[in-house]
Amino acid sequence: MKNVRIWFKKYKAAKYISHLDLNRVMTRALQHSRLPVWHTEGFNPHPFITFALPLSLGFCGVKECMDIKLTDEVSCDDIVSRLNKSLPDGIEIYNVTEPVMKAGKIAFGHFDMKMSCDSVSPEKLFMMFREMFAQEKIEVEKSSKKGTPKILDLKPDIGSYTLEKMSDYVQLDIILPAGSVNNINPVLLINALEKINNISVDYDITRLDIYNEEMKPFE
Repeated sequence: MKNVRIWFKKYKAAKYISHLDLNRVMTRALQHSRLPVWHTEGFNPHPFITFALPLSLGFCGVKECMDIKLTDEVSCDDIVSRLNKSLPDGIEIYNVTEPVMKAGKIAFGHFDMKMSCDSVSPEKLFMMFREMFAQEKIEVEKSSKKGTPKILDLKPDIGSYTLEKMSDYVQLDIILPAGSVNNINPVLLINALEKINNISVDYDITRLDIYNEEMKPFE
């Protein structure tokens, strides 16, 4: 039996496929591909699939992955080709490797955020972000797993970032905690800005990569 890590992109309309539905999509693709995938045992056997760090609904991802087990040798090119034939537009397998790191080692996420606002210019929106990042605290309300809201200060969790003003939007490239121990959704930064300035921001977010505690790319 061989452990395999399958790398894929999730973009276009597929970014609105929930994690549960993504699991179903991948399960059907594996079944249609007729790859020698190991199935779980029990009354309802199904292909064994695990995802390293599920992507938030509405986010694009260019370096997503899932793990499966194969009961026989299959070339990487064959796996990519057979799966892509059964996947919808916006989900694309591009590589297959052997797992190196465990999902529990993931500690950070790298995000590209493109933001605009109908009520203010990109110049003004850019300044709003600069002023917010200059504050000692960036507080936002976040619901806990029990549903109870709490006030969270995002400032200590903000890693390296680059803020740029483009012609018709503001672009933020940022690293934030991601994983089982601490996970900061980048939308919380937008929520904080909206509350401070009483505006509504449109955004397009892509997760570019994930890293371990030593900032080594997950592989």
